[in-house]
Amino acid sequence: MLASLGLITIVVLLFLVMTKRTSPTVAMILVPILTAFIGGFRLEMLDFITQGILSIAPTGVMFIFAILFFGVLMDAGTFKPMIRGILKLAGNDPAKVAVGSAILAMIVHLDGSGASTFLIAVPAFLPVYDQLQMKRTTLACIVALAAGTMNILPWGGPTIRAAAALEVPVTDLFNPMLVPVVVGLISVILIAYILGKKERVTRSPGLEQNSLEEDSNEWERPRLFWFNILMIFLTVAVLVSGMAPPHLIFMIAFATAISINYPKVKDQASRINAHAQSVVLMVSILFAAGCLIGIMKGSGMIEAMAEAAVVRIPDRVGNHLPLVVGLAAMPASLLFDPDSFYFGIVPILSTTAVHFGGDPIEIGRAAIMGQMTTGFPVSPLTGATFLLIGLAGVDLGTHQRKTIPYAFLVSIIILITSLLVGAITL
Repeated sequence: MLASLGLITIVVLLFLVMTKRTSPTVAMILVPILTAFIGGFRLEMLDFITQGILSIAPTGVMFIFAILFFGVLMDAGTFKPMIRGILKLAGNDPAKVAVGSAILAMIVHLDGSGASTFLIAVPAFLPVYDQLQMKRTTLACIVALAAGTMNILPWGGPTIRAAAALEVPVTDLFNPMLVPVVVGLISVILIAYILGKKERVTRSPGLEQNSLEEDSNEWERPRLFWFNILMIFLTVAVLVSGMAPPHLIFMIAFATAISINYPKVKDQASRINAHAQSVVLMVSILFAAGCLIGIMKGSGMIEAMAEAAVVRIPDRVGNHLPLVVGLAAMPASLLFDPDSFYFGIVPILSTTAVHFGGDPIEIGRAAIMGQMTTGFPVSPLTGATFLLIGLAGVDLGTHQRKTIPYAFLVSIIILITSLLVGAITL
């Protein structure tokens, strides 16, 4: 019963969002409440929702102040020299800009944090994409692919979870995956180049590289350029170091940036109001996601789905279980959060693989090819997805329709390469 309700919840939610029948906020609140009510849950749902909101609250607070922080620096003209530099190197070539955004996202994601990757890569390139009339969905797609593939690294959350669930050293799990991951990253760069080439055709002609210099306004603070750059580097350094929670870092960074750039209270209110609409919209989606996650976990739907997914495996599938897991890993990100999948499903699948004469560690390798790696930036079960689309200014359905096929393609490329190098066997 619970497994069926969980599946119905996810399917209906994805259908409503991807077909734009309703907003993500409404769908993520009403759909799980309705299915949980059908499942016999009543007042206990209040506790489920509260716990879910509490789990997402730090991400929501971080999002609010990160948007305000980067918004203030954008208003101050901090990114204009960077934009001009990128445009000069790219030669106004969307293909080169697209590749550049992929490489930057890969570099930034070395810390393994999707949130910090999106907070750095998207604000840096968004003005460039706008200037070249490139689609924001293309930026969101490329950054998602780059961060997702990099998330397979040994210190990435999914890989660590897989190693812990299988009780094996993370190096034993990951080392045979090195070549497939490199091939996956190369494929992301090629996809970025192809998407950039498509933008060449759709953008309007006659864009000038120096056009950014013509739209200066009263809010720009060129004299504070180096201070603002230092603020960015200091904020990112502290963020990557893990010295403090991200939401606290951005609260302090925002308060400092707006106080120095706009010391007048009236100006501070004006800059906050200028970014308030996007902040409120995306924070509402984040907390709605907390409602979804809270009900799915608290009601036991996710756990029931995990158990049901395993007991129905036929013998002919069990003989090729790593291959099946590799194929299903990326789409599984839309159904299962990483803890439920890696600590709930992977141990059972690995035990099943042993029953069929397979190597259990190959289940872990197959899982990290997509489950909350290439799949995490499109999953409605992660706050980072909403952070990405909020920063890029695109809606969830549009982002999923564009990115999911490419994310699945990258996973398949990694899977095929893994078969060729023997990381997993048939």
